[in-house]
Amino acid sequence: MSVLAIDAGTTGVTAVVVSPQGDIVAKGYQEFAQHFPRPGWVEHAPEEIWQATLEATRAALARFDASQLRAIGITNQRETVLLWDRETLGSPRRAIVWQDRRTADICTRLRDEGHEDRVSELTGLRLDPYFSGTKLRWLAEEEPRTWALVEEGRYAVGTVDSYLIARMTRGLHHVTDVSNASRTLLFDLAAGDWSEELCGIFGVPRDALPDLVPSWGEVALSDPRSFLDLELPIAGIAGDQQSALFGQTCFDEGDAKCTYGTGSFILTNTGSELVRSDAGLLTTAAWRSPSGELTYALEGAIFVTGAAVQWLRDGLQIVGSAAETEAIAATVDSSDGVVFVPALTGLGAPHWDPHARGTILGITRGTTRSHLVRATLEAITFEVRDVIETMPARTSLAVDGGACANDLLCQLQADQLGLTVERPRLTETTALGAAFLAGLGVGVWGSTDELRETWQLDRSFAPSPDRAAADAAHRRWTEAVERSKGWALL
Repeated sequence: MSVLAIDAGTTGVTAVVVSPQGDIVAKGYQEFAQHFPRPGWVEHAPEEIWQATLEATRAALARFDASQLRAIGITNQRETVLLWDRETLGSPRRAIVWQDRRTADICTRLRDEGHEDRVSELTGLRLDPYFSGTKLRWLAEEEPRTWALVEEGRYAVGTVDSYLIARMTRGLHHVTDVSNASRTLLFDLAAGDWSEELCGIFGVPRDALPDLVPSWGEVALSDPRSFLDLELPIAGIAGDQQSALFGQTCFDEGDAKCTYGTGSFILTNTGSELVRSDAGLLTTAAWRSPSGELTYALEGAIFVTGAAVQWLRDGLQIVGSAAETEAIAATVDSSDGVVFVPALTGLGAPHWDPHARGTILGITRGTTRSHLVRATLEAITFEVRDVIETMPARTSLAVDGGACANDLLCQLQADQLGLTVERPRLTETTALGAAFLAGLGVGVWGSTDELRETWQLDRSFAPSPDRAAADAAHRRWTEAVERSKGWALL
């Protein structure tokens, strides 16, 4: 029996069917709209996410016999917050997306009130607009009529996984797992539960939040009237980056991966130990077993990498597709001194400046689109290097996500890191992780050892021995980053 995995990402929803051998045997995809009502604001319409989920799943099942499915796994963009009516399941407003920067002033105010150290101690996170709690505080302050219905219990609050499960079950279940909960600023990492103290700081009613369930195991049953005639256990839940860590079979302490998606996220499994960083990394929950054992991770969160390529395509319209960037960038030997800092929604790890803005330096009359495209690929590798240098030393890095299909990007990344970059045969590891969790939850796989056997290497990229060139390019990048900081305040 196979597993259906739903990967509800930032720009679209992917549905895949994963066989017991760990192969993707059917796939569907549907984009949904990005809404930018003001500079720095990013929103999604919940109903559009749901319709994209239905369309992607319908497309996958057009290529697979649904009677052969055993369970559903869900993975999702994290930190994005949604409200919905518990009875009608309609949403009173658009979701506020993880990339949204509108709460920068709230973060400053909470910092000035002296909350940052305590929030960091409890959550492993920072006071940054990235996280869900600040978005909920903004809703309470700016949309009091809507928030009153949250406080009255009519509206539920949740992340994308919670919303999709509510839609799949006709509202019978309001649940999430620790990997998503730990990104809200409302979750006590050490206690492994929602924190009344944190709910008080951010003004969020505890009763509005979802119940916490294990990351694998049967937690709900889809309603066939709501979800394409499917009556299946929902048996795996994880935020996208933790799901990718699981999909890369990074089950042991010290295992690490980098996912290239809308942003890029580097996670290292720290086992049962809650490890804290002084270098701008986040401490987060990776997953919780049905027996209650919690696994932690260190994370470097980079907000814009693949989204920078999307901007080249949609904003500047200088490439027709992301796939073209490799060939275009390869037409020049270097970026010819052009440096692009893609701080389009501020800077994440390790800099953490919500007021930074996108910056392009070094343009001359001889600059072409090829130089800018290559500078964009280089920027992704610089951002990843900035994070990796704050982590324990390693000899290789496992990569996944759509952009790692770009051989030039992988080679540039190896050169910048001075490490071997390893790309698996299946790069859809976010969806794969959700499938693995669900399959583990219903017995399709009996153990993580069985799952590890499904991982296969596609290609290794060895670093160039010329460290001087890589280091010189990175020094230019570092100077450019400093010039991008605080721009929104000028």
